[in-house]
Amino acid sequence: MLGWHRAVLGDRLALRDVRLLGNPPSGSMMRYKLLLVAALATATPLYPQSSTRPPDWVALGNETVRTMSDYLKINTTNPPGNELEGALFLKRILEREGFEVQILDTAELGKGRGNLYARLKGNGSKRAIALVHHIDVVPSDTRYWTVDPFSGVIKDGYLYGRGALDMKGDGIVHLMAMLALKRSGVPLTRDIVFIANTDEELASTGALVFVDRHPDLLKDVEFLFTEGGGNPIRDGKLEYYGVGVAEKRTFWQHLTVKGTPSHGSRPTKQNPVPRLVRALNRIANYETPLHVTPGVQKYFQDISRNFTGERRAWLADVRAAIANPGARAWLTSDLYWNAILRNTISLTVLNGSNKTNVIPAEATAEIDIRLLPDQDVARVLADLERIVDDTAVKWRTILQPKVPLENPTDTDLFRAIERAARERDPNALVTTPMLTGATDRPTYRKLGIITYGISPFKVPVEDGQKGVHGNDERISIENIGFGVKFLYDVLRYAQ
Repeated sequence: MLGWHRAVLGDRLALRDVRLLGNPPSGSMMRYKLLLVAALATATPLYPQSSTRPPDWVALGNETVRTMSDYLKINTTNPPGNELEGALFLKRILEREGFEVQILDTAELGKGRGNLYARLKGNGSKRAIALVHHIDVVPSDTRYWTVDPFSGVIKDGYLYGRGALDMKGDGIVHLMAMLALKRSGVPLTRDIVFIANTDEELASTGALVFVDRHPDLLKDVEFLFTEGGGNPIRDGKLEYYGVGVAEKRTFWQHLTVKGTPSHGSRPTKQNPVPRLVRALNRIANYETPLHVTPGVQKYFQDISRNFTGERRAWLADVRAAIANPGARAWLTSDLYWNAILRNTISLTVLNGSNKTNVIPAEATAEIDIRLLPDQDVARVLADLERIVDDTAVKWRTILQPKVPLENPTDTDLFRAIERAARERDPNALVTTPMLTGATDRPTYRKLGIITYGISPFKVPVEDGQKGVHGNDERISIENIGFGVKFLYDVLRYAQ
């Protein structure tokens, strides 16, 4: 009996307690059963302990660096993309680890494009978590890099390459955190779904086609995360862990004014250029209304703790603050804060004649409009037409806005992120910055999936500003090791 009890109850139950249970004397079976139940309730289960093997973080970090370097060497510049080569690289790794992998069709699969899909199985008692990154990267000009953008070279403690931050680096951390969970035998209540998409940098066709053609592969997914968050370091100090719960909606417009072509030496009122310029000037001088969304309200309230005096009070209640002229001027003087408090309009492209002495037949312009998640598209366009007040200006939408993106924070995954962050820093601030750019998240959100933007890296502000879509994109070796462990813990705590 003694050996059997020890096997059942585990090492946490003292030998004297097992002997106390022993072979119960006649008439005391009920007391015996109660003691056994109590002992079992406080004992540590054997199987989760014995089957879980903590990762060797040093070895895993080195493996992650090597894998990321090899991934960065694959030129997936979009256009044309060539994402299929990147997908096959990931497929070989996953298959070596025992995964079933699918290369899925996209609109241009025959032109070297394709999405990748794989899944780490849990016990299915909870819905799945999907990890999504895009394989393609933006173009790079070697004249302005100090290294070859596709060398995957390590220099001065950094791994360099186009995609290190956006977003091949994230993808390899997703991959290695998932492999670490599998190798270490962590019991999973949720499947972990790994997705690598094509064409995020141009038209998002990879995500759009995937969601349209293969929603069955996502029907059990509760949470998904990809780019759109950030953990900025400023002056050597981490400001916060950012979980992107919302992003602005792209609403690009093309404007055209028709005229009569003629010689530039004889000015005419039928020149379309001045008319278009007048319209653009009205747009440039139009101040869009300030508006506070729920995620932005939380963000300002959270970061208010880093300020003092009236500025702290303004941030703590930004809805009230925007009615105060002084507070409004201070808030909108910050480019990022201004962009998350209103719809923004940037005049970016202007075309007229292709020759100095020719009045053109038409003049065109393109403007970059970014809408807050809850804005009505038709109303915004009507407001702009009213501001321009010229029926000769014809409007054409270049990109229709994706579905609005605003996600809840009262979730298991958000709490898992908070726990992982505060284990590293008990005073860590976890907040909800809005992304002013665009990602694939709205495409997945329309399936009802809660979609967050999460970065596994702590990136100095200057590295992010200069490297993402810029020159000498890089990530520190130390950061890579941090990212894998951080994401491993987030996924583990979300079970």
